[in-house]
Amino acid sequence: MLGRMSAYASDPDLKVTDVTGNGVEADVATNLLTGAVRLSILWTQEIHLCPDDAERVARSLLRAAERGRRAAGV
Repeated sequence: MLGRMSAYASDPDLKVTDVTGNGVEADVATNLLTGAVRLSILWTQEIHLCPDDAERVARSLLRAAERGRRAAGV
């Protein structure tokens, strides 16, 4: 039996965790049906990032925005 499939595709190039070492992760995903972009902070409500990781998240959001525009036909 097939499991539920998500319309969201996470950015496979984004691998960032909280600078404090508590295991919190950021995830950026694009809804392949609607083009919506989702930013998730996993395991908590906030994440502390070093400057390089903050830039990685920003670039991932830009990639997701482009994928979202293509998916939405904009």
